[in-house]
Amino acid sequence: MHIAYVIVTVVAALWVGFSAFSLLRRAPFVVDPLVEYGVPQTWWTPLGVAKALGSVGLLVGLFAPVIGAIAAIGLILYFAGAVVTVLRARSYKTVAFPVLYLVPVAVALGLGIAA
Repeated sequence: MHIAYVIVTVVAALWVGFSAFSLLRRAPFVVDPLVEYGVPQTWWTPLGVAKALGSVGLLVGLFAPVIGAIAAIGLILYFAGAVVTVLRARSYKTVAFPVLYLVPVAVALGLGIAA
């Protein structure tokens, strides 16, 4: 179980970290949908920083489980909010994207609790 927890957590952290980096670098494949969803540009940097901190928190959680759990819960709330934002924008074809980030983080949290 511990090996699965470490692997899933590292993969989730890298995945979320890539998303944070892409948002902070203003990659078109990230920011174009944000414009479509109506997310104000002034929010983009704080959202990217939140994802980056969550990603780092997941990795720190491998050594300090409480930090990892807090980071995972924060990221789950973040991506749940992203799902709501996408649904409110009626962009049903893209709702899977925030879910693809939410699920590995939730699995990492579950494995961390079970470990």
